[in-house]
Parts: sequence; C-alpha cells; structure tokens
Amino acid sequence: MKISRRAEAVAPFYAMEFGKRAAQLEAAGHHVVKLSIGEPDFGAPPAFLSAVRDLTDGRPLTYTAALGLPELRSAIADFYSRHFGCDVAPGRVVVTSGASAALLLSCAALIDPGDEVLVADPSYPCNRRFAESYGAQVRLVPTTAATRFQLTSDLVVDAWHERTRGVMVASPSNPTGTSVPFDELTRLCAEVRDRDGWRIVDEIYLGLADDAGGHAPRSILASDPGAIVINSFSKYFGMTGWRLGWCIVPDDVVDVLERLAQNFYICPPTPAQYAALECFTDESLVLTEARRAEFRIRRELVIDGLQRIGLSVPVVPDGAFYVYIDVAPTGLTSAEFCDRALAEAHVALTPGKDFGHHTADDHVRLSYAASTDELTEGIRRLGDFVSALRH
Repeated sequence: MKISRRAEAVAPFYAMEFGKRAAQLEAAGHHVVKLSIGEPDFGAPPAFLSAVRDLTDGRPLTYTAALGLPELRSAIADFYSRHFGCDVAPGRVVVTSGASAALLLSCAALIDPGDEVLVADPSYPCNRRFAESYGAQVRLVPTTAATRFQLTSDLVVDAWHERTRGVMVASPSNPTGTSVPFDELTRLCAEVRDRDGWRIVDEIYLGLADDAGGHAPRSILASDPGAIVINSFSKYFGMTGWRLGWCIVPDDVVDVLERLAQNFYICPPTPAQYAALECFTDESLVLTEARRAEFRIRRELVIDGLQRIGLSVPVVPDGAFYVYIDVAPTGLTSAEFCDRALAEAHVALTPGKDFGHHTADDHVRLSYAASTDELTEGIRRLGDFVSALRH
C-alpha cells in the first residue's frame, strides 16, 4: 500500500517510543523509573470518578452538541474568569476530544498550504505536526537559555516573513517547563496582531504555573482577547486518558470550529463531559491546588538532586512539570544518554530530538510528574550512571 508523503515525513514521538521500551523492560521483570511521559500520577479528582460511576447506570449517553455541553462550556468560562484573570463568554468555549483536537481544529481553521508558521525550538512536536498536516511550512525559531527557551517579541519580529501567517506559543512549555513572562507574551502577541497574524497560545500547563508578581498566572486572553488559547483536563486535573480538552476562540471562529468538529469527530466523549462538571466544584479545586503545590516540592527535589549528581538544568522551570537537562558535559548525545540510561540504569527519559534541532543533541527532558519515591530512586540511579560514565 502506498503511504502518503505527509505520513512518511512524520518522525516518531520519541517520548512514546521510550515509554514503549520501558514497558518491554517491565514485562521482562525489571523496575523502570518512568520519567519520560508527562502524565501526573495522581489520577482524576475523586468527584469526577464518582460521577463516572454514576453515569454507568444504563442511561443513554448520546452525542452532545459538537461544541460540547453548554453547562461545561459555562463552567470552563467561569474557571478562566476566576483563575486566570480574564472574562470569557461561554459561547467562545469549544470543548474538544483532548487538547490535540483543539489544536487540530484551530490549525484546520487558520492554515492554508504554504503558510509559514513560527514555532519555538525546542517545543512540543505534536503541535507543529498538526500545522504541517494542513500544509504549513513550520519555521523553528532557535531559542536559548537567555530567553528561557521561549520565543520573544524580538525573535518573532526578526523571523517574520511575507509568507508568515501566525505563531504557535506554549506557555508554560513542554519540554522546558518554562513560561513566557506575561508582559513579554503580551508584546509578542501585539507584534503578531499588528502584522495581521493569528496567535495560538497553548495554556495546557497554565494551571500548574507559579504565581508571578504577587498574583496567580494570567491567561493571554486578559491582554489579547483575539488570541486562540488551548487547554486541557489532562495536566491540572490529572485526566490524561479521558481525552477531554477545550479551546477559547474569537466569536467569528466559533461557527467554523463547530462545522469542523461535526465532520471530524461529531462531539467530545459524552461521559467525560458530564463527569468533568465535577472538576469545578470547590472540593475538586482545593485538591488540584494542593497537587499544584506538590509539584513544586517535586521540582525542588529534582533540581537539587540533579545538581548533586552533576547534571545541569540551564533554566529552572516555573510551570510545566519538566526539566530540560544539559547532558553535553557527559560526552554523550542526548539520544545516547537516554538509550544508555534506560538500558543500564532502567530510567526512562526523552531525548531532545523530540522537540526540535537547536541544542537537541545536548538536552534531555525529565518529567517530574512521577511520585516522590520514584523521583528519588530515579535520581539515585542517574547519579550512579553518570558517575560510571565519568570513570
């Protein structure tokens, strides 16, 4: 069977590949410390799980509207108003089958073949794959530790081309865990808006971000209501496998996304939507905020541990549960480091080549979404592995 050029051009998602290899080692009887996947170990809030159990009483769970349950759209809008400092009309909220579907719909709505899209290098690979699937020419803009491995307004202005149509930004970011300072993100989006460009801002990890300047993290919608923001129940609410996300879009884009959703997947999962209403109760939000605090404890454990064993983290994360480690001093490339760490120390990490080209050979991503016990054991094993490399 002849495979499309589009499919042939897609590289493996190495985080998943290392996860698969870790599972094979576990099946062979080894204990693998899995620090390669960004999957919180907490699981979904208990109130959500209780609601799921109630929904399995035999009632018909039919299709919902393509844009999602009206009451869930209202709950998400209220969540953004209370937590992220911006007023959002429920009609602008589009509930999707995971954040991936939100990105898929947004790219389908905005991109024509040949359009240039600016994306940071490093960045989450799947975001640019969506853009490329609709014919975009994705331009990876090299970033450095000096810019927190994030795009800046100056970088965007320098990279802008007559064919450039938009920018995809993730703040906080996967793989580096770093955020774009709010004022800088505002300037960046203003530069793009002044050039009649669109802005997709991935806020999947915003709920886990550190407070900044004495206030809770803010959505870009507080300063740029014309941006499209992407979010998800997967990270802050710990619901990765339930595949439920959302985007918030300008009024004139809602009908477009509705038509696309109707054709692409009809509607988001009905049981997950009904149960997700329980995520916004006071009880659930107190729990998720406690988990956010726990991630800060885990971050300190990891940063201190990596420093102790002689591995450098050029930029300390302030949002997503990842650290981007510079392994160049070990003499191994990031791919070699991850291969050998898994084979010899049974610790699963992700090589930088998943996330771009610039400095990719020098960096690996570690996810501290695992338990403190697993993180402690993983750092111990990595310490022994690095020590053996030096000798």
